[in-house]
Amino acid sequence: MQKDAPAVTVSEAVPDITVAGRRLRPGPVFDTYWRFAVVRQEAYFARLRDGAAPSGDPILAAHRFTNCYRAADRVSQFAIHDVGYGGPQEPRDVVFRMVLFKFFNKIDTWRLLEAELGPVTWASWRPAAARAVLDTAWRAGRRLYSPAYVIPPPRLGGARKHHDHLLLAETMIRDGLAEKVQDARGLAHVFALLRAYPGLGDFLAFQFATDLGYTSVLDFSENDFVVAGPGARDGIRKCFGPAARGIEDAVIAYTTDTQEAHFARLGLRFDTLGGRPLHLVDCQNLFCEVDKYARVAHPDVAGVSGRTRIKQRYHRSGEPMPAPWFPPKWGITEAVRAQAAAVVVPAMGSPA
Repeated sequence: MQKDAPAVTVSEAVPDITVAGRRLRPGPVFDTYWRFAVVRQEAYFARLRDGAAPSGDPILAAHRFTNCYRAADRVSQFAIHDVGYGGPQEPRDVVFRMVLFKFFNKIDTWRLLEAELGPVTWASWRPAAARAVLDTAWRAGRRLYSPAYVIPPPRLGGARKHHDHLLLAETMIRDGLAEKVQDARGLAHVFALLRAYPGLGDFLAFQFATDLGYTSVLDFSENDFVVAGPGARDGIRKCFGPAARGIEDAVIAYTTDTQEAHFARLGLRFDTLGGRPLHLVDCQNLFCEVDKYARVAHPDVAGVSGRTRIKQRYHRSGEPMPAPWFPPKWGITEAVRAQAAAVVVPAMGSPA
């Protein structure tokens, strides 16, 4: 955004809204939310097509933001293709692989385990050998955990944090988690099952439930359930003010339900993911990302955390973007690949 760019103002077509019986007044950041979604999605397809970094928006070009669709992020793509569907599809194997991967949420750590131990299956899993592999890497100064979000230790008595996470993944399977999630009544039930384990608060339990939802073990809609994380609550505060406190999940549902109307109101063309509209988890993530974006685009609008800078800078990955691959049950992979191959004319410039 240019320093002398005018602040975005809410369109006259956006009156106060009522969510969960509470009246909310959309602020300028709410329009930025939709504009950001458009340019971030354009950047996603540009990177798929030719690896180019975004150039039309200086904030997006300088800082790291996740994709509009959670499933399109690099780590999620790996979790779906290589972890969820990259081995035997017996429920116990699928659940074990996914929870084990999610405790570290780092592609390099997964690759290390498979390089040293072979393909991960429950029947062939060797706990002592796995601990030894990670111990060696840890002593060598290798980072085992993703910095994307904090994964607290479950405090099960292990000598190191990664010991406890290996033990917890094993305990979940021995506890019958794979069978329990298959009998679950919905995504909220899966969340509750995960939330009962030590070290898994609301945010992580929802993240784990979402990743299990990608697999062949579950077939629940991502519009069944959502939990607003800390970043999303900050973004919602910036969009709607303090009146939205405590009803953030309902605000996310409202945003998901009205997305087409808001894109149309602002005259925006949003390229959906193979015809799949934004779901609850995606709109939740976008609130988190617009919280970060607004620190630069709308520095006068306060959130909950009081943060004023975007920590992570954008650095082009040394690895090429893999061909997109989504859960087969969604039926969108070929459509997304066709979109990525098409020539896309940018719909707009900076969101703010």
